[in-house]
Amino acid sequence: MERHVGEWKHAVDRFWQAEGPDWTEVAHVVAAIATSEEIDLRHAATQAQPSIRNAAANPQDPMSRVVARRRLGVIRDVLHLLATPKFGRRGAEAKALTADERYREMLGLPLDGRLAATEIHRAFRRTAKRMHPDAGGDARAFLALSAARDALMHPPHKKGG
Repeated sequence: MERHVGEWKHAVDRFWQAEGPDWTEVAHVVAAIATSEEIDLRHAATQAQPSIRNAAANPQDPMSRVVARRRLGVIRDVLHLLATPKFGRRGAEAKALTADERYREMLGLPLDGRLAATEIHRAFRRTAKRMHPDAGGDARAFLALSAARDALMHPPHKKGG
């Protein structure tokens, strides 16, 4: 992230809180923001420049000030998103599910732990009511659901000969 984002955020917040900001000064800051390497920020600033220049040129026109303030609000929102720290595992790649976990997910069962045959059968019936072709479901999805039930009821490691 650019080092200027914090400075720009502070300046835009100051303009935002002002009753009647100096639109010429706002136009200078937005012109600097328009050179940003952050694509969303650069796009927001570029889109806002004509409205803010119009407000600087016509400070007595209330409509041009309203439009400029709205555009400044968009820039403020983008700066806020960029400056806010990210917590948690957002953007982390999802762990690939095993076949058994995919089957359990299809049936709405917990991904871990042992399952009784009655639990699997109950989950299948509950889900099949929605997925059955006669109930408006997709035939392929129903067949996949049936295969999931069969795979969970008769796992390959239990099959013997």
